[in-house]
Amino acid sequence: MNLIEGFRDKDICKTLIKQIHKEAVKDSYRFMEVCGSHTMAIARLGIRSLLPENVALISGPGCPVCVTPQSEIDGIFRLAEKGAVITTFGDMMKVPGKQGENLIQLKSAGADVRVVFSPLDSIRIAEDTGKETVFIGIGFETTAPAVASLALTAKAQGIKNLSITPYNKTMPEVLNLLIEDKNLNINGFVCPGHVTVITGTALYQPMVDNNMAAVITGFEPVDVLASVLEMIRQVNSGQYSIKNMYGRVVTEDGNPKARQILDTVYEKKGCNWRGIGYIENSGLGFRPEYKEFDAFDRFSVSLEGDDEMPGCRCGDVLKGYIRPDACPLFGSTCTPVNPVGPCMVSSEGSCAATYKYGI
Repeated sequence: MNLIEGFRDKDICKTLIKQIHKEAVKDSYRFMEVCGSHTMAIARLGIRSLLPENVALISGPGCPVCVTPQSEIDGIFRLAEKGAVITTFGDMMKVPGKQGENLIQLKSAGADVRVVFSPLDSIRIAEDTGKETVFIGIGFETTAPAVASLALTAKAQGIKNLSITPYNKTMPEVLNLLIEDKNLNINGFVCPGHVTVITGTALYQPMVDNNMAAVITGFEPVDVLASVLEMIRQVNSGQYSIKNMYGRVVTEDGNPKARQILDTVYEKKGCNWRGIGYIENSGLGFRPEYKEFDAFDRFSVSLEGDDEMPGCRCGDVLKGYIRPDACPLFGSTCTPVNPVGPCMVSSEGSCAATYKYGI
């Protein structure tokens, strides 16, 4: 049996489910995951259907594409209209612009849009085409070091026709906002495993300080169920701590080298989150010595505009205020084939997860 099979063991899952039902003795437990991969895994595995009715798993702003404001999404289309080669990860291709178009349609109409598997692929494309090339840098701490490495490498190699959209965001600030939001009444958090690989575990101390469980876990059924049981036990005992249940990947110190790369290229700045608003120091902007790689400065593209599509309640979904199917557009006007907002089309979006797998 390999390592992964152990985290999918049916007997272990049955034991964990039985124990969760036995120990969930309080009237209500409300836990939020803030990782899009957790959101998709919980839905795909049917975890919610296995839990007692008094245990709720709530999806938060863990999808980086979803929290990117509409005005910034529209900025990508303006860059393409200026003739730039657009390079991007695949999850951006179906995200709709203000007029309902997406990058697949833009590519069909003649724009040069290319899916890459690594930001560094953009260097080869810039060299091969000789054209201005823009990489769409969207993500949290998980992908931000790779995007920063693109700027580092391009500067070292003297690549002049490459730029990057500075869309990377950081987790601590939005987590603090969620912790302070009394409307949510959260008892604990399923903490994002991939982000913690970079940041280390101290990121979640404010949760513990506010009497909330903080459990870092992986994405297999045993991972998720064990984390729910651990959070229930912390709530029951009133003894809160940061629990690393993803030790096969996450260390206490995280990845200092990756953080050093981030600190070399980026500095903290305030930025807007879709449906949440402006959060101070929650974004990453280029330091002066790397400002030449800011795509919007280079092309003089404005990011002014609406942050929501009409009728879309992506913001309330991202904040955990409503379930995806409570949005009036869900499943009718808004579907994965014709999405209104990114939560329906992103591979980590909670609306996409609900549409595909149910609550």
